[in-house]
Amino acid sequence: MRTQHGFTLIELMIAVAIIAILSAIAIPQYSEYVMRSRITEATMTLSDQRLKMERFFQDNRSWQPTALPAACTANTVAPPPGPTAHFNFACNVTSPTTYLVTATGFGPMLGFVYTVNETNVRSTTGAPAGWTLSATCWVLKKDGSC
Repeated sequence: MRTQHGFTLIELMIAVAIIAILSAIAIPQYSEYVMRSRITEATMTLSDQRLKMERFFQDNRSWQPTALPAACTANTVAPPPGPTAHFNFACNVTSPTTYLVTATGFGPMLGFVYTVNETNVRSTTGAPAGWTLSATCWVLKKDGSC
């Protein structure tokens, strides 16, 4: 009697089907996980800029002093944040007592827009299709949780 070596076609097709099913589940989950990890780029930079803005306000009692450069100006304690690998930042001092710092995603993070203002209101004003927006927090997951 001869011993059988190798796999039959049926066994091979079953293995391929199992791999396909696992891939169909794992790849979207992994993609969302990578996207969520990139969000921290924006939230960390916005938090850091908010602290710099508060330090500027403590020193000058205004974000737009008359004799000194305003906050979000180069060579101050609150210079404008530079771009990161997936986000561009804008810092707007709209009056002596208000500002808004915005993170706008590009590349794989296109569509995400996060903001923080002088009262530390964190909001998600833009997100890709399927993601939930929030006026009171930075959305970190597709379901809208913060």
